Amino acid sequence: MAKKVTISVPDDLYERMKEWRSTTNFSQVFQRSMSNMIRKKEELRQKIHDELDLSCVVERLRREKAEFEANFIEEGKQAGLEWSRTAHYRELQYALGWRPEKNPFKDEHLGDYFSQVLKKQSDRFTISGRTAQKRFQGFIDTYLSGWKEGVESFWNEVKDKM
Repeated sequence: MAKKVTISVPDDLYERMKEWRSTTNFSQVFQRSMSNMIRKKEELRQKIHDELDLSCVVERLRREKAEFEANFIEEGKQAGLEWSRTAHYRELQYALGWRPEKNPFKDEHLGDYFSQVLKKQSDRFTISGRTAQKRFQGFIDTYLSGWKEGVESFWNEVKDKM
């Protein structure tokens, strides 16, 4: 059911409206105009709300990603330290010269070790499809950087004591 609303218009606008009264339904013009204006305001409000929510979500995900990557680096570093404690001198020297960019699974000296360690890491994720595997490769690279850092930290502690 339609409700009646009284609106006020300035005198000069009223005079100009009188001219068009016979060919214009002012009620319909007002309804259409108000509907459009309200729709635009609601869309703007929703857009602002969505962007605020989205920016909050993006910020939260950014923090979680940084924390997740830091954990991977730290886990790799701890694994590198543990490996170094039991490594033979030659293995340690090899690891110090080893570059994480190489395929760790095919390395003739560290391949078996990395296959076991990184298998445990991959079990933490459900990996299917190339995109997921690519993403996991990024985590492996992060882990390996931490591992290398752990080996280097160990070496820096013991090299002057030998």
